[in-house]
Amino acid sequence: MTFSELDPRTLTILGVEGALEAAALPRATADTLSGLSAHPDARVRALVARHPNTPVEILGTLASAYPADVLANPGLPLMRLARPNLLAAFPADSVIALLNAPDAPTWITDAALRHEDYSVRTALASRPGLSAERVAALAQDAGWQIREAVAKREPLPEPLVRQLAADDDYDVRKAVAARPELPGDVLRTFITDTHGLVRASVARRLDLPLDCMISLAADGDADVLATLARRVDLPRSVREWLATHDQATVRAAALQGWTVPTAWLARAAQDADPDVRASLARRPDATPDTLIALAQDDNEGVRRAVLERSDLPDDAVLALARSPEPDIRLHVASAEGLSAGVLDVLVRDPDVSIRTVLAVRPDLGAERLAILAADVNPEVRRAVAYAQGTDADVLTALSADPNAGVRRAAAQHPNLLISAQPRLASDPDDGVRLAVAGRADLQDAVRATLQADVDASVRAEAQAT
Repeated sequence: MTFSELDPRTLTILGVEGALEAAALPRATADTLSGLSAHPDARVRALVARHPNTPVEILGTLASAYPADVLANPGLPLMRLARPNLLAAFPADSVIALLNAPDAPTWITDAALRHEDYSVRTALASRPGLSAERVAALAQDAGWQIREAVAKREPLPEPLVRQLAADDDYDVRKAVAARPELPGDVLRTFITDTHGLVRASVARRLDLPLDCMISLAADGDADVLATLARRVDLPRSVREWLATHDQATVRAAALQGWTVPTAWLARAAQDADPDVRASLARRPDATPDTLIALAQDDNEGVRRAVLERSDLPDDAVLALARSPEPDIRLHVASAEGLSAGVLDVLVRDPDVSIRTVLAVRPDLGAERLAILAADVNPEVRRAVAYAQGTDADVLTALSADPNAGVRRAAAQHPNLLISAQPRLASDPDDGVRLAVAGRADLQDAVRATLQADVDASVRAEAQAT
């Protein structure tokens, strides 16, 4: 049987070598190639993309992953003659892949310019090296996404900058407002733009003139004012006005400058809005007393902002260790360098997961481990039995724990007294006996007992040990 006689639906199950042979045959039929286009091996699909007998629809599907192979297809010129608008039959992602291929031919960019899918024309508008004629045509496109992409191009002729600065769509104007260099008169038109996002875009500019800053300070949009308030080069009068603004988002943004007067920080600590207090908590120059107070703030968001810091005074950490949110306390319990006071609070935390995490801390100390060894929750007691610093006396008590999981953990601990081995070797739980059977310091009599255990796994473990 020849490849041409095979059912195309079965071609995907051909072995790789057979599929490669079939895809390379000069007389491979369109049906055969269609079937091979779904083969799991990428080399087979690449051969199909290069074959002149591959149907146009299949090429369109393969072009997104194999653009170079499709462009190298020797049958492509004939396909273009037969179908002048060839790329219209290709999915958008395939056309974009062809457009982005190195040395994409001119006919690809011409077809992309006429393509009905806006994403294709947007990709074209972002492509470097376009002719001035194509850029000008795209700047007139009906799709705002295309005009926005043109507005972001570098470089862009000044006439097009002015044209797009007056565009009906605010996204296009916003893109122009963010360009690194703008004619002064164009920049000033954006100060009074009808859309707040455009005015906010201008407010971010590094080269914003002082008179424009003053004009924007009277803006009615809180987002514009907050953007302006984050600047570090504002005139003093503007900074002071924004720092006491009625909108909390503006006051919070004013605290994000590089240097802020001490009086502002003190005022922010008493601000009624939690967003302002949270902004204060993130400032590197917040005083220790301020951080301690904010760690006890009534608002959860403020406390979480304090939690983000790595330079907290101990009293602030202590306050967070008493926070009502378990995940905040858990974060504290996992931190390094906790003081004795913080550990004493956490060791009696009502949340079992926090006490469990605490139990395996290497700096917990014998007294706190002893407290957790008597915990009502077996998960906590088991964590103590695993902890590296647990002493022999505590382990002896845990080796007699009513919970088998705790006894299993204690039976493996290197600090367990040898005198506890006989009792564990006769434990009713086979997991405990298995754990003790794996110890390297087994007494001979204990080993003999375990080698005669009723459980085969225990016997094998004792024998191996």
